[in-house]
Amino acid sequence: MSNQHWSRKRQILQLLSAQRFVSGETIAQHIGLSRGAVNQHIDAMAEYGIDIYSVKGKGYQLASAVSLIDEAELIANIDKRCFYFDEIDSTNAFVMGHAAELASGDFCVAEYQSQGRGRRGRAWQSPYGHHLYTSLFWRSQLAPQQLMGLSLVVGCALVKVLQDFGVTELGLKWPNDIYLEGRKLAGVLVELGQNQTQGVELVIGIGLNMNMPATQGNQIDQPWSDLSHLDKSMSKTQLLIALHKQLTLDLREFEANGLASFIERWNQADLFMQKQVKLLMAPNEVHGAYHGIDNQGAVVLETEAGMKSFIGGEITLRSN
Repeated sequence: MSNQHWSRKRQILQLLSAQRFVSGETIAQHIGLSRGAVNQHIDAMAEYGIDIYSVKGKGYQLASAVSLIDEAELIANIDKRCFYFDEIDSTNAFVMGHAAELASGDFCVAEYQSQGRGRRGRAWQSPYGHHLYTSLFWRSQLAPQQLMGLSLVVGCALVKVLQDFGVTELGLKWPNDIYLEGRKLAGVLVELGQNQTQGVELVIGIGLNMNMPATQGNQIDQPWSDLSHLDKSMSKTQLLIALHKQLTLDLREFEANGLASFIERWNQADLFMQKQVKLLMAPNEVHGAYHGIDNQGAVVLETEAGMKSFIGGEITLRSN
């Protein structure tokens, strides 16, 4: 969709941002469109996950708040290149596709992803303007095997930033999920590419639920959370600026000293510490008491055969 079309839609969303009904006539007058054109824009926004109520005689109202990024503020406060899109297939795909032209710390942000992905190829619900979708590029001289714990570092960085914004009751689930009050709030997707002359190319994708629309939430097959219930609304722009800064600091620390300096941070937020869990590694299951992570980022379980470390699989709490 063209920038002009998104400009019109953003104007409409701005008029509806007060979460009250606004007549179609008022919208049309403000942005210089016909009533029919306004209706077309509003109908089109439904395809992007934006729910707008239409009530005869009252007008239009947003079903849930839409928080748009201030592109000028974002770019002015990040010391690397920042690519901002109203819509994109996936921020990770964009960064990976342009890796040869990028420098460590370059940043891609979008309001909507048509093909957002989570771990193991799962779809990530990406309605326009409701959440935070971003990918950071990083070029590393470390060997791929030295980068095993990277998603844990990213999780620690995200928890630190959210805590600085006053969010409490956060938890980390190995290897790459962030939880709020026991339900999934955010996910991390790290992808690696190899450049023979410039080392390992890393794309660090983050999806964070800010304000989940009901229609999108109903499509998610696990308990989820968002930040909509917080006492004060959070600036997505300020959150991205802080996240870029924290990620840069933590990635430099990780490259210099490995995972050792993050283990305490991880363990303090680990959801499953000292709990009985099962680790699913198809077709096998391992049961044991969970003891956090080791210096390589592997999960440590106390099994019947003693302490063991595992680098793959999915952890769940044991129900028996």
